[in-house]
Amino acid sequence: MRLVILTLVLGLVVLTIGAELLVRSASKLAVAAGISPLVVGLTVVAIGTSAPELVVSVQSTWRGQPDVAMGNVVGSNIFNVLLILGISALIIPLRVSQQLIRFDVPLMIGLSALVWGFAWDGRLGRIDGALLVTGLVGYLTLAVWKSRKEQAAVNAEYESEYGATSTISIGGMVLNLLLLVVGLALLVLGARWFVDAAIVLARQLGMSELVIGLTIVAAGTSLPEVATSILAAIRGERDIAVGNVVGSNLFNIMGVLGLSGLVSAQGVTVTDTALQLDIPVMVAVAFACLPIFFTGHLIARWEGVLFLAYYGAYTAYLVTAATVPQFNRTYEFVMLTFVIPPTAITLAVAVVRDARKPAASRTDSESSEM
Repeated sequence: MRLVILTLVLGLVVLTIGAELLVRSASKLAVAAGISPLVVGLTVVAIGTSAPELVVSVQSTWRGQPDVAMGNVVGSNIFNVLLILGISALIIPLRVSQQLIRFDVPLMIGLSALVWGFAWDGRLGRIDGALLVTGLVGYLTLAVWKSRKEQAAVNAEYESEYGATSTISIGGMVLNLLLLVVGLALLVLGARWFVDAAIVLARQLGMSELVIGLTIVAAGTSLPEVATSILAAIRGERDIAVGNVVGSNLFNIMGVLGLSGLVSAQGVTVTDTALQLDIPVMVAVAFACLPIFFTGHLIARWEGVLFLAYYGAYTAYLVTAATVPQFNRTYEFVMLTFVIPPTAITLAVAVVRDARKPAASRTDSESSEM
């Protein structure tokens, strides 16, 4: 048992170091290319911090553990929004850009619902995976193209942040490319150690592979997102904090699930539990972002508390259902009766109140949240 726990911790450490190297090197290369902070968060940082999910899910699918792959993506997306944004909003209310509200969040909602539709036949096949990967290529191309059109404003912003213009020497480029490769190698190694140890530990505790993916693996592979968004919130880089989470969720769906579906001839199998509970929760969490982001164009502290409370309730449900099956229906009844309706009413009231506020009053309200 001690060896398993040691391997688990060591795998997390190697994963985190690999993600840090990947994010730092890729971010510097992206900055030199003149990409805006929000797009860096949505693309470069999001892909870098989601690399552990990619490695873990693809390896799990390749090794015949598709439940871990599906649970990892679904659990990570739920974890990213509810826990990471919840904690970040508690540190400082997070301002949300118009681009996220108008394009990226609706895309996240649509893709989450699309995965639910793909999974309806019990698996995510190669055709489904190919469509998702194609969507990712198109999304990244569009994001970089739009950002390149804002080259002048980007240069000024990054000069103040990094003290340099968007140029990079040949030596610097080679060094950052080398660090990127080292980071990827550490991610692969750390992912293998972490997944092996997590599965052994969870099986000893009587947990299913789906629950393992939704909890232990999802939380572990999301540690880079945790560190990145919280650090960005502390530094006041709110576009990076929010963009990292939304971008990571988009990459998890299109890149991680897409590639996982492509590497296996059988695709990624989807259990009835995932189809009936966990994927719908992922869709609901994505949908909840829209009204919360829309009200005042920021995530207030009380909304961060709401996110955290939801994640605690969801995790408690998973653990309870896995260990005490007879309590399952009782807890589900409580959730559906006493938790979800009041939360939905609260969000509806917030949207109506925000819609009725005059523009000046809305501006004052946002300033008071700072």
